[in-house]
Amino acid sequence: MKYISPGSWFSLEYPSDWREFEDTEDSFLFYNPDKWTGNFRISAYQGENRNYAQECIEYEMQHSRGVKLVKVGKWNCAYLTENFQENGVWYTSHIWVTGKDSISVECSFTVTKGESAKVAEQIIASLNVRGAGEKPWKEIIPVRVLEINVINEAYDWAVSTIKKQLTKDFTSNEADIESIQKVMDSGRFNKNQRSAWESFGFAFGAILVNEMDGMDWVTVIDGEKEYPALRFGQTNVMVNPARLIWDKVRNGQPCNLKAEYERIRSEVEAVL
Repeated sequence: MKYISPGSWFSLEYPSDWREFEDTEDSFLFYNPDKWTGNFRISAYQGENRNYAQECIEYEMQHSRGVKLVKVGKWNCAYLTENFQENGVWYTSHIWVTGKDSISVECSFTVTKGESAKVAEQIIASLNVRGAGEKPWKEIIPVRVLEINVINEAYDWAVSTIKKQLTKDFTSNEADIESIQKVMDSGRFNKNQRSAWESFGFAFGAILVNEMDGMDWVTVIDGEKEYPALRFGQTNVMVNPARLIWDKVRNGQPCNLKAEYERIRSEVEAVL
């Protein structure tokens, strides 16, 4: 599975049965939720000069106990380990400091003491750091935690608004398209309320995911633009729920969600 950091600072490949999880700010956490084999974390820091990454490696080599210089894939890394005990169990944190030009990267892999760190080394070997002169990437990747938070926040607002206005439940099934449409057509929202229209789009997107098996959230990296969207399997059938309603509203066009749903379903059926 491919991951590209916000801002396209770096990319990496992680095992297909792993997922990204919420972590501290500026740190990205990955592990297998079904069978825990270790926590992999990665952080990237931008310095003020092109030698910053090398300076960070040299600093670790000079100031950290037990550190050694290793090569993981193409990356020269300052490597060290730290052992700690938690709830009677001993763990080892493997730590690598590497990077490129002005971007320093710190990776850690915490496992039960004695377990292998090979999977972390494979992830680090796949690491790609974007240089200062390189353009941001253009790719579609599994949905990131960052976009999941955006989706959830917008969805929760839309559902809460629909429930208050219509006093009925919202379960993200096809019948709820009518509920979204009623609120959209109620006249309570003007065309300048972009956030509201985008939120209704995310609620519509949740219906697509629920009703069309194989339709899933992804993150689209399009140069400087990064946003959540829907993709049907590995096909070219793509939906941008945030833009679907908003674009029509701001251009003064009617938006028939039932018709949009049928259009998207026809596109999906065409690629089956």
